[in-house]
Amino acid sequence: MHNPVTIIGAGLGGLTLARVLHIHGIPATVYEAEPSPAARSQGGMLDIHGYNGQLALEAADLMDEFRGLVLEGRQAMRVLAPDGTVLLDQADDGTGGRPEVQRGELRQILLDSLPAGTVQWGHKVSCTRTLGEGHHEVTFTDGSTVAAGLLVGADGAWSRVRPLLSTTAPGYVGKSVVETYLFDADTRHPAAAQAVGGGSMIVHTPDREIFAHRERGDTLHAYVRLPEPQNWFAAIDFTDAAAATARIAREFDGWAPELTALITDADTAPVLRTLYELPTGHRWDRVPGVTLLGDAAHLMAPNGEGANLAMLDGAELGKALATHADDIEAALTEFEQAMFPRSAETPTFEGDKLLELLSAHETAQNRIAVPAEKSH
Repeated sequence: MHNPVTIIGAGLGGLTLARVLHIHGIPATVYEAEPSPAARSQGGMLDIHGYNGQLALEAADLMDEFRGLVLEGRQAMRVLAPDGTVLLDQADDGTGGRPEVQRGELRQILLDSLPAGTVQWGHKVSCTRTLGEGHHEVTFTDGSTVAAGLLVGADGAWSRVRPLLSTTAPGYVGKSVVETYLFDADTRHPAAAQAVGGGSMIVHTPDREIFAHRERGDTLHAYVRLPEPQNWFAAIDFTDAAAATARIAREFDGWAPELTALITDADTAPVLRTLYELPTGHRWDRVPGVTLLGDAAHLMAPNGEGANLAMLDGAELGKALATHADDIEAALTEFEQAMFPRSAETPTFEGDKLLELLSAHETAQNRIAVPAEKSH
């Protein structure tokens, strides 16, 4: 392979691809819209699963670095009712298979594993076009261009590479999330900290949900999920933090104060995260010289799998390109034929996970509470 791989997007998927290519001696350049690695917060905690995310890190030869990031005890899970009653308190015994790390720290070990200059910061894509014979041109907002012999769109939900392959656009999932943070929680927000516990906490009802987890440095990160249309959220002025907080908190009237404190006592302004997804089973016909991975290929509502799948996509594409170094199309065909069914598998959402946990918990409690009948 004579030309470097051109990757758009320095998220976890694009960086994993660049790292695996680097291990196999294949040059790659990653173009990223953000001006620097520290341009914005990289999000909260990620549980990295043994069946996908960790496989990607093994392919990237970064398992030792990954283990150094794991926050012990964070696999603990508490399930509470809206009145604060603890329905389930599942400790972290180290066997859960989904160790938790900070997304930004995971991204940094990937960045640190790449040769200097691999990532070109401050390159926001305005459009892409086909040049023919498997080549494509990427135009950036500053007017500069790059010609790609192999172009990979790892540029997320609103990918500028996707139109080369698919006319499908993401659609609103029917609910959105409002994010908040509470800092120095054990000292300054003890009731909320006790409710969340040492790992994560979920309070789930059919039409309202609060999910929170404990991050590094005694920080609580909460996600308040509301199934409302987009115009409902548009009517809230999120530039007025106090008014937005009060409006969101009103939806949880009657809930326990230690739970609503995750909204009302936040140390940051509430941030709206509108949720979009691509249709399940989204795919495209093979187009020479270009492919997609991660959210650009199979955007889905948050379910704990998105980052893991993006990393596995990157690793699998990198390995396919290494295996078929002289036949890019064979590599892309092999990659896509495996990715399409993998990403179309029905995800397990937090609400479903909660029901599974409660069902297992109730079954165990019933076994304890109801003794077996004696034989006569």
